[in-house]
Amino acid sequence: MLLFAAHSGLRFLVLVGGLFVVLYATVGFLGKREYSRAMARLASVFAGLIHLQVVIGAAVLFTRPFHSQLIGHFFMMLAAAAVAQFTSSVVKRRPQEVKSYGPHLVGALLALAFMAMGIMAIGRGVLESTV
Repeated sequence: MLLFAAHSGLRFLVLVGGLFVVLYATVGFLGKREYSRAMARLASVFAGLIHLQVVIGAAVLFTRPFHSQLIGHFFMMLAAAAVAQFTSSVVKRRPQEVKSYGPHLVGALLALAFMAMGIMAIGRGVLESTV
């Protein structure tokens, strides 16, 4: 029960983190600003939160009854984690003068879309809470 509550509650922090990445990247992209280390940190925190969410979710799989809807949920969440990590890793390896906000914007939007689809795969609304 505690793991499920942590998994369910952490979802809101992950979603807010994703929104911060989208907003920061949008301002940087549209304002044609020079790439900042703050963007890299924010994207890394977002990816880390998603990874933590996946680990807790995997633990929940072993402590609660399994139903087939969880398959879609789990794979959508893995896709969200992969996109967030891939985006952060690719931009990190670029030379400073080539780094931009665009990949973070697209990656965070994709990760958030995968998370929303994963939440809806288990028959819940993105902001709906049930225990």
